Amino acid sequence: MQDRQEITMKFQELKALCKSAAEEVQKRDSLLVVSHVDADGLTAAGIICTALERRNIDYSSLFFRQLDETALENVADFGADLVIFTDLGSGMIQQICNLGLRAIVADHHKPAKAEARPLAHINPHLVGADGATEISGSGTSFLLASALSAEKENNDLAALAVVGAVGDLQNNASGALPGLNRLILEIGSTAGAVSFHRDLKLFGRQTRPVFKMLEYSQDPYLPGLSGNEDACIAFLKEIGIRLGGEKWRRWIDLSQEEKASVVTALLRKGLRSGLSSVMLERLIGEVYILLHEREGTELRDASEYSTLLNATARYGYADVGLKVCMGDRDKSLDEARTLLNQHRQNLVNGLKLVSTRGITPLRSVQYFDAGDSIQDTIIGIVAGMSFQMADRTRPILAFARTEEGDLKVSARGTHDLVRSGLDLAEALSRSAAAVGGVGGGHNVAAGATIPPQSKDEFLQLMDAVVSEQLSRQKMQNH
Repeated sequence: MQDRQEITMKFQELKALCKSAAEEVQKRDSLLVVSHVDADGLTAAGIICTALERRNIDYSSLFFRQLDETALENVADFGADLVIFTDLGSGMIQQICNLGLRAIVADHHKPAKAEARPLAHINPHLVGADGATEISGSGTSFLLASALSAEKENNDLAALAVVGAVGDLQNNASGALPGLNRLILEIGSTAGAVSFHRDLKLFGRQTRPVFKMLEYSQDPYLPGLSGNEDACIAFLKEIGIRLGGEKWRRWIDLSQEEKASVVTALLRKGLRSGLSSVMLERLIGEVYILLHEREGTELRDASEYSTLLNATARYGYADVGLKVCMGDRDKSLDEARTLLNQHRQNLVNGLKLVSTRGITPLRSVQYFDAGDSIQDTIIGIVAGMSFQMADRTRPILAFARTEEGDLKVSARGTHDLVRSGLDLAEALSRSAAAVGGVGGGHNVAAGATIPPQSKDEFLQLMDAVVSEQLSRQKMQNH
């Protein structure tokens, strides 16, 4: 466990990298913000774009599923004086510089080795911090936004950085945001933008009826409750929880005594059902409330907010998600909610497909191929959710065909596997490069794009690399 002094030192080192970047921003006339199509990418772009607007600096924005040569050519064709990459770019530093782009990269993914240097590179790995758990892309973007502000005018944007970190599941390993994220959370709390406390961590505390919150719980899976509406209603009635009259009661509508009763009953039921103590611990953790948002809406809770954002950019509506991040609570929020309903149905259909087709185990990995049946932009989410029906001792690889005809690979592991030596970023990067593709990400979650005909060879390489990683760690432990 890192001590406060060590975390603060890394935080100051990242802030120092932001100082020169902020000076470059203020020298330029035309800026282009380039970001990723997930909640972290949207919040990262939202933070930077808001900070630029507050300084009356003109900008444009572009979003990409993956930063590759084609995407970079599109960026170069834009002809901006300065490009700010948020939540992507660290894996393509050499290519960015080869194109002659004047660029600032604010990312948290593992940087690729490169001789060239952009104008500024803000990345936790450069100061010895872990970008998979300690700070997200929106977090590094927040530090850059802070450097752009006079005094503390952008400290309220820390709330968006928290949403991005939660969207990247950085609070999952320990049940709370650790490391550099912690300092950003405290800045947001001091600014009155976000609060945090321990609570039931199930999704939907703000918007779902309590019985629906239990029914849809998949992480953790609640034996006898998950997927069974009638059982959830009976469970709540049995412990004396009133479900509601004209309007169903949500978690936020319950008294503290009622909440305590539900948690106690869930723990007892879980233990009787043989639910492991680790899974039971996942029931309770830190939750994050955005204090400037209306109670009872998706935007009030960081987890629900991040899911709403994922439902926009992943379907080609990044502009809608960006406008929500920047404060549009009318047309854009309505559009985002419509997209969210479609997104939820797509995830349900994706899980049904995986259940029907099954997951194929290899020696050290397991995989499924969705073909054209699951969009490549959400295949990673489906892969993570599929652990409910998969072997948690092996990482999951999921394949989906892209519109361009390539094969998208999304890989998801568990934090237990990471502790056992798993590094999916390294494994995907090596294996994809060997078959003419490109890959990267984090140790617990990573992605790649490969030629379709290389799937079998890629699987063999991945299986070998992951086996090597896990066996190497076993040897060190002995």
